Amino acid sequence: MAQRNSNNRGGRGKEKAADTSDLKDKLVSLNRVAKVTKGGRTFSFSALVVLGDAKGKVGYGLGKARDVQECIAKAVDDARKNLVQVPIIKGTIPHEQKGKYGAGKVLIKPAADGTGVIAGGAMRAVLESAGVQNVLAKSQGSSNPHNVVKATIDALKKLRSPHDIAKARGITLEKLFEG
Repeated sequence: MAQRNSNNRGGRGKEKAADTSDLKDKLVSLNRVAKVTKGGRTFSFSALVVLGDAKGKVGYGLGKARDVQECIAKAVDDARKNLVQVPIIKGTIPHEQKGKYGAGKVLIKPAADGTGVIAGGAMRAVLESAGVQNVLAKSQGSSNPHNVVKATIDALKKLRSPHDIAKARGITLEKLFEG
């Protein structure tokens, strides 16, 4: 039975690999954890990775293992499962948006061409991986990279493109931007 499952998964994995072949990963946080046992300390690692194609797809993943390389590989696999699509218009986001996860709060604003990514650490990794070239961003709550990354992804998920808004209202794009 295990062989049958692995064959099925292998087939789907190949299709997905072709779809996500141009994804690049960035290591946001690597943490060494020590578990104290009777025999001494046992070290393990946890990694937070952001994965994106710089064309509007971005995701994050968490991996834990006794070895650093294995830990990062697990995080990348997890990130592939959590990809979201982000609307990007002329290198920036369509509108201002707030995101929240736990105590992590972020604010992202569209910026003029040539501004660049004005964001700190964990937010910068997410925005650059998504392919946003001009944005103003501020982390307002927790500075914990896990919460900041998740809050940034939350803000990016909430973004709506002008095409979607015009379609939902049943009007043309020109009429949307008149008022």
